[in-house]
Amino acid sequence: MAEPMIQTRDLHRSYRIGRTSIEVLRGIDLSIGRGERVFLCGPSGAGKTTLLYTLAGLEHPERGGVFIDGVDLYAMGKRRQAAFRNQTIGYVFQNYHLLPELTALENVIVPGSIGGRDTTEDALAALERVGLAGRAEHLPAELSGGEQQRVAIARAIVNRPKVLFADEPTGNLDSATSGSVMQILLDLAADHGVTLVVVTHDATLATRGDHTLVIQDGAIHSGPLPAAPGDVGAHTAAPAP
Repeated sequence: MAEPMIQTRDLHRSYRIGRTSIEVLRGIDLSIGRGERVFLCGPSGAGKTTLLYTLAGLEHPERGGVFIDGVDLYAMGKRRQAAFRNQTIGYVFQNYHLLPELTALENVIVPGSIGGRDTTEDALAALERVGLAGRAEHLPAELSGGEQQRVAIARAIVNRPKVLFADEPTGNLDSATSGSVMQILLDLAADHGVTLVVVTHDATLATRGDHTLVIQDGAIHSGPLPAAPGDVGAHTAAPAP
């Protein structure tokens, strides 16, 4: 395996519904190599999004650690963690989460503004990278779903993150648009050495990465992916030893 970019140790997370506690993550240990493109699959309600949120610093685990590029994400204070995430991590949501009153360009500029930098040129370059240079001045309501998701991807990469998380990034798109959006993510990871972790329920899309991980019953399982057409073979992924 490549040098680890993401590692977890004994990761636990549960939710309480009334008097019932539901354990979603049950002591997960995993390791994802630098520059790898990993797909996280599993049945509905298995905890895919919870795990992704926890890896990205969006949801605090009850127990265990998350290490990004060797840094213990939950050992630092909130301000330092926010700065680290802004500089190191990009996140693509299923529902885009664009600010409706801002243009595409202004939405992409936001992460740089949070970090106190003028990233207008980088934002324009990011929009060009996802094929939307000509839509920079359009509001989200004037864009299709696929275009909005590409704006969200541009926003996620504008700070040149080392890690890119995507939670069902094609969940609201038709099959043709899904394929093109996923290819943008895969190409970005390959061209810039970004570690990519994608949650998807689409087994066909999951064959396009380097590895697949399956979460079920709060644990990570792994095994061979069926080879996609034209592939030499399938890949496997394993939890951390």
